[in-house]
Amino acid sequence: MTDRTKGLDEGEATRRLALVGPNQIDPPRTRSVAQIVLATIREPMFGLLLAASGLYLALGDLAEGLLLTLAAVATIVQVVFQEARSERALQALRDLAEPMVRLVRDGVERSAPSRSLVPGDVILVGEGQRVPADGQLIDGELLTIDEAALTGESVPVQRAPGLAGDRSGAIFAGTLVVSGQAVAEVSATGPRTAIGKIGVALAMLETAPAPLQKAITRLVGWLGLAAGLFCLLVIVTYGLMRGDWLEAALAGITVAIAMIPEEFPMVLAVFLALGAWRLGRHNVLVRRGAVIETLGGATVLCVDKTGTLTENRMSVAALWAQGARCAPSAKDASDPHPLLVAASLACAPRPVDPMDRALVALAHPPADSRLERCWPLRTGRMAVVQAWRRSDQSLLLAAKGAPEAIFALCRLAAEETGPIRAALEALAVEGLRVLAVAEADGGGDAPDEPEAVRFAFRGLVGFVDPLRADAAGAVREAREAGVKVMMITGDYPATALNIARQAGLDVRAGVLTGEDIARLDRAALRARLAEVRVFARVRPEQKLALVEALKASGEIVAMTGDGVNDAPALEAAHIGIAMGRRGTDVAREAADLILLDDSLASIVGGVRLGRRIYDNLRRALTYVTAIHVPIAGLALAPVLLGAPPMLFPVQVVFLELIIDPVCSLVFEGEPSDRNSMKRPPRSPRASLFGARQIVLGALQGMVILAAVLALYLWGLTWMPATQARAGAFASLVIGNLTLAITDATASDGRLLDARRWIFWTIAGAAGAILLAVLLTPGLAALFRMATPSAGFAAICVAAGGAAAGWAWLPRMMRRPDPDQRRRRDDG
Repeated sequence: MTDRTKGLDEGEATRRLALVGPNQIDPPRTRSVAQIVLATIREPMFGLLLAASGLYLALGDLAEGLLLTLAAVATIVQVVFQEARSERALQALRDLAEPMVRLVRDGVERSAPSRSLVPGDVILVGEGQRVPADGQLIDGELLTIDEAALTGESVPVQRAPGLAGDRSGAIFAGTLVVSGQAVAEVSATGPRTAIGKIGVALAMLETAPAPLQKAITRLVGWLGLAAGLFCLLVIVTYGLMRGDWLEAALAGITVAIAMIPEEFPMVLAVFLALGAWRLGRHNVLVRRGAVIETLGGATVLCVDKTGTLTENRMSVAALWAQGARCAPSAKDASDPHPLLVAASLACAPRPVDPMDRALVALAHPPADSRLERCWPLRTGRMAVVQAWRRSDQSLLLAAKGAPEAIFALCRLAAEETGPIRAALEALAVEGLRVLAVAEADGGGDAPDEPEAVRFAFRGLVGFVDPLRADAAGAVREAREAGVKVMMITGDYPATALNIARQAGLDVRAGVLTGEDIARLDRAALRARLAEVRVFARVRPEQKLALVEALKASGEIVAMTGDGVNDAPALEAAHIGIAMGRRGTDVAREAADLILLDDSLASIVGGVRLGRRIYDNLRRALTYVTAIHVPIAGLALAPVLLGAPPMLFPVQVVFLELIIDPVCSLVFEGEPSDRNSMKRPPRSPRASLFGARQIVLGALQGMVILAAVLALYLWGLTWMPATQARAGAFASLVIGNLTLAITDATASDGRLLDARRWIFWTIAGAAGAILLAVLLTPGLAALFRMATPSAGFAAICVAAGGAAAGWAWLPRMMRRPDPDQRRRRDDG
């Protein structure tokens, strides 16, 4: 432990270590096969199976005991398969989420995973980034760094390039660059960094379960308690009525196995993991799994203009200087326009911003000048100012930024800005993004603040950023889905309106500026938000006011952001979306989702997938509820009625081995409802699994229970119990499979869709095994059944299908919309 980390207790060290992985997704770690097996063995279901196996052996029934033991092993194999599938999906997301770093190798700048860093590498760090490794600054600006994650100090410190070993130039992994850009040489990585030596591994962190996971866990716990009570009731009732306590214990265990809905947690885990994986394939990286449930219900998308609606591929389109407009020409690279030279002096030495890149491509600062100081963008001064020391040791200050900020630095009177504003308006109406440029003679020493110096206005630079090819289509799809798209930008209002009009946004209500937002009270702002869809000259901190106003109006808000100051708005939104290409680590840490391609189309695609995941998860949970009603009822009712038991543990296990893959493979793989993006968002008050779903599941289950129990009791009146049990069990299996396909196809009723091959594979395998059991005397005896007559078997199969498939008929009677026949293949 170094002197920089002394005094930190383990809990505080763990908290600070959690800050090091800004792109960590939820859940944060995978489990090995051994861990999955151990967890499965601890489950109540596995213990019940072993108990039933022991009772069979005690009764001298070796075959059934071994069969149940094999069933327990098959349960473990199935769980391992499902969890391994989920873990592979999560690992793929972790690979996407791995933090990247800009480094220089062999003189070439490139982007690489932070884990690939080694001592001696040269990296580029800048505002809003987490430092990926310990190192020494060797070039660049003065950095302001927040080292609270390492030292606990809340006040940022300043670091400047210096000699090797000079502590004033040392930077440390996990700390946050608040301002400035610099070049550093890596000195230590991973566990050898200062924060790594704290000695608490990220793998030890536990992730708190989401509210939905907690609710499911509570539900399973209560049902497990009820299963235990009914188990005791059946044991006592059966033992007192028939005097066979071993059979009574077996009947009680059967009831307990039938009542425990152990599929609930598995279904939720599989859906969230695979849902996050599917979103990742569509360039939407999920950091917090619980947001998947919210995504499909979004009612408002608040998106940036640059990079989301436009390509974020800037090029200089127009120059305005000394009252005249001109276009940049090819000769500017060799003999740049003075305005371009002045603008390049306010660009970062190693530019990341697209506008800086466009300027530096056309002009470079003089070779005999060196950068001495930089004043980055900040609230109240939306301009970048840099001080350059020239060969004669004089100081030149260059500024570029929002025209209003440059006017203030130049101290221009209102009448002086008139012609400039007219030129600015003309450029903005064309959809150009405009920066103003100014210069000043700083004398001998750099001022503390640039406002102390009077600047001279040099001109305007107009940049063109073309609209994304998919932006208009995404806006149109969102509108059809009842989702409002709002564009928020720091650009000039005329520029914002031009781009919004091209993208297809509703511009009838005009544009609302940041100054307007500041003047409006909460009620007035809410009223304006009901109509306005375009916001310009909005400061990052004003995004928070917009989010709060929309939430107060009952909207489910998705907000995009990329800067350090966007973090509060991303935290406050129901769905915070950080930009993956141009976003800062701070924004990514605050967000629920990371947009890997920064495109609005990906956000809308995420909404579509969110609706699909929500619908399929709700159907799966309804199916689990429904199918456990007849299983539990058929295990309990005959005992209470004094009839021979219908279900034994081996039969219940057979049913469970069908239910589990149906839930996690069939329902999860269901494609989107063809009308999912043609209906409005669901109500924010709608729960994923509420009273309506419980009642529907219970009703479906009760119909199957009534049909199968009636068949069984009727069969007992004129045939042996083994044959009646066989027919009723076949009816229950058919009902189970029919219910699965009925609930899965709730959106369209199309049973033979090619993408439902997984269901038909499972159904075919289950049917083949059932036939083998019914027609093979040895297997039938293991299941305590005998081959029923063909007529009774046909009646049972028909009754099972009808009892579960009645809800399918009304769907087939609905006439499909001819314009909606083709489904969207969304992965």
